[in-house]
Amino acid sequence: MLQFRCLLLVALVTFSGVVVDAVGLRDDYYRSSCKDAEKVIKKAVQDELAKNLKHAAGVIRMHFHDCFVEGCDGSVLLDGTGTEKTADVNAKLAGYEVIDAAKAAVEAICPGVVSCADILAYAARDSTVELNGTSWAVQGGRKDGTVSRASRAEAELPPPEFEVSELIDSFARRGLSARQMVVLSGSHTVGVGHCDKFVARLYNFNSTHFTDPSIDPAYATELKQICPQHTFNTSIEVFMDVITPRSAGEFESNYYKTLQQHKGLFTSDQSLFDDSRTRATVKSLLNNRRFQKEFGTAMRAMGAVGVKTLGQIRTNCRAVNKY
Repeated sequence: MLQFRCLLLVALVTFSGVVVDAVGLRDDYYRSSCKDAEKVIKKAVQDELAKNLKHAAGVIRMHFHDCFVEGCDGSVLLDGTGTEKTADVNAKLAGYEVIDAAKAAVEAICPGVVSCADILAYAARDSTVELNGTSWAVQGGRKDGTVSRASRAEAELPPPEFEVSELIDSFARRGLSARQMVVLSGSHTVGVGHCDKFVARLYNFNSTHFTDPSIDPAYATELKQICPQHTFNTSIEVFMDVITPRSAGEFESNYYKTLQQHKGLFTSDQSLFDDSRTRATVKSLLNNRRFQKEFGTAMRAMGAVGVKTLGQIRTNCRAVNKY
């Protein structure tokens, strides 16, 4: 009986063609309360990304950083001393203005209806599409949180030096599988890294190897030219997909080819191929069609992490409502 009840808690139920999950999320959530919400958000996202397409990858990353800290509740969007966005791990997050624009647009037609947490989830999907990725149905129904702490972001977001065991554990604590972890890591195909996040792999790696031996030697030499040992510039961006490096990125499966070539920028990237527990998944995701399909499914799963059914609908995504 207990097992049956547990299954009920995580099961998806279909009623009148609408998919609803155990935390109250559902497809086409605003069909009655704000029927044009997704269309208006998409247009606002497109307009903002037309100004700076690099923010598309930032919005995708922002959704991940939101969901892994306090759940998917828009807490990463809050301004203020000591909030999540002030944490070192979030120092390079970009694209907040995309969310601001989408919020303003939807507030103009349906004030006080669409949460910032939902807007971020929709915007992550729409940003993926703008990078030539495949769309997916995003569920709505999240409420906005009122708590945002930098210390929580530092403690909960997996750092670039994590290896597979630590990554599996981090994702499992949020109800996500090892395969979903590898799939979601594929968003790094449009990502960039900065020298301070991987320089430890290049110099004085350990007592046996000066440089991390899992890095392709020619690639290591290239990275050392970009990031000199003692004088590297933390503002320099290094593309994580070395096969199709573009200013804004192209959302496809070449990230996994990068790992096959031992050119994963972070330890958390390269270990996905080097560890036998995840290597087969990496190889299977070399198929771009499979990757695109599974990415949308994994994003739906991540979008349900820690969802709040009690909370606010912020009028300004950067501030908690005062009433």
